[in-house]
Amino acid sequence: MPVPFETVPRNALAAQAYDLVRDLIVSGRLSPGAPIIETDVAATLGIQRSHLRHALQRLQHAGFVTTSAIGTYSRTRVAPLTGADVQDLFDLVGAVEGLAARAAARLPAARRTKTVRALTKANAELLASARAKRADSARINDLDIAFHRLYVHDIAPPRVQAQHDALKPQADRYERLYTNALLSEISLSVAEHDAIIAAIRSGDPDAAQHAVETNWRNAGERFVRVIAMAGERGRV
Repeated sequence: MPVPFETVPRNALAAQAYDLVRDLIVSGRLSPGAPIIETDVAATLGIQRSHLRHALQRLQHAGFVTTSAIGTYSRTRVAPLTGADVQDLFDLVGAVEGLAARAAARLPAARRTKTVRALTKANAELLASARAKRADSARINDLDIAFHRLYVHDIAPPRVQAQHDALKPQADRYERLYTNALLSEISLSVAEHDAIIAAIRSGDPDAAQHAVETNWRNAGERFVRVIAMAGERGRV
């Protein structure tokens, strides 16, 4: 049963508001470029406007929303999805995940073998979903997210995980909206995942880091190309 808002400490309420609004943005229920009307969002989520304002400040710092001045007022909108942003963002995610992959490659042999088995299974499921007669882009996104989590969470150092938690949801926004246009190229990502698996299996931290960075850099280039054809979302 959810804890009533009034029984939660103020700082926790602000953090809860941040998570709720971020989920709306990542899922697309608050679309790129959409204005955020504080009264409407607060009422929808059942939170106080003071907590929402604090959440919006954090979301702006994290890159999920933008604020522009209009006279003495300010207007907050969901951050747009652009070609310039996606390459920078994916490169950053690749750099952070590369450090996680180094940690995975350094695991003791028994635990590394367990991780490799899980990665291999997840990648096989991803390929099978992409080859299905009616490929489901939402399912493919979920499988791709699950693959990357396997060598990040509970493996990477705490600071790396914290950076990943801040950056990865922003990348998820692009994947949820544009992956459908890249379904025919999922096999490229699967092959890049195979390189990550092989490097972790061999216990080679340098190769694991390079393979992850390559995967994200190539993914960024693929998304830049798709966005150029399909159009940016939410630019005002």
